[in-house]
Amino acid sequence: MLKQLTEEDFAVLRGPLESGRQSPNSLASTLFLGIFLQAGIFYLTYYIAGKYTIYPNFESIQAVHLWLTAALIAISLVFAIPAVFKKAEKFQYFLSIIVTQNLSVLFYLAAIFILGESDNAQVESLVNFTWITLLIGALLFIATFIRFYRLLKKGHYRKGARSEEVRSKFETTSYIPIAIIGSMGLVFLIQYVMKMGSSDLFDLLMFVFLPLGIFYTLIFVLPEQLVMLYCKLRFKSFNFDERGYLQSENIHVMNKKVKQN
Repeated sequence: MLKQLTEEDFAVLRGPLESGRQSPNSLASTLFLGIFLQAGIFYLTYYIAGKYTIYPNFESIQAVHLWLTAALIAISLVFAIPAVFKKAEKFQYFLSIIVTQNLSVLFYLAAIFILGESDNAQVESLVNFTWITLLIGALLFIATFIRFYRLLKKGHYRKGARSEEVRSKFETTSYIPIAIIGSMGLVFLIQYVMKMGSSDLFDLLMFVFLPLGIFYTLIFVLPEQLVMLYCKLRFKSFNFDERGYLQSENIHVMNKKVKQN
């Protein structure tokens, strides 16, 4: 599907690379910070939020997730070293996506485990709630990816192809299906959680819907992250050389190089 598009169709996506926000050095710092975030949130999720939960197979989930998180922490530490990430930039970016999604899963599980600690919690209701929230996440991902692909196909990520006013108008309109899915999902989840016996509004917002909101936010940005990874794999101009310069952009200027921050 994306093979039909040319390098010019993805030109605007080079912006974070040109500014240095997603340069290998910046990603290395992010991965290093992610080591502490994953360890801290893992502890909060399984030893605080899940301490008294009745969620099924809790111990098995914890064991598998512990090994996965430990592996990600170890690999992140390796790819925070310049001598390593300069030779494997594409994998470093892929790793940053996996780490981000692991954090989102930790927030998601924390919300689910907290629901399993309520006095009226039932295993069947928790399992149903899990399937419902995952379905909403899948629909959000699909809707976001379709929206992003439409923008690419219509040329909204070409440099200078359209005015910012027209692009902004189109992007605002394209959010409507996503807003509908999000609104319907939020209303449904609130009703479902209330039926499960969680009536404290503050606790509901802080410890259930805030983590779920973070989970869905990171799903929302996932399509763009995956497309950026695709561009790194397909186009040389989305990568840095070993000296730390962004590769030449073949679309407009052959000799242009941007130093990463």
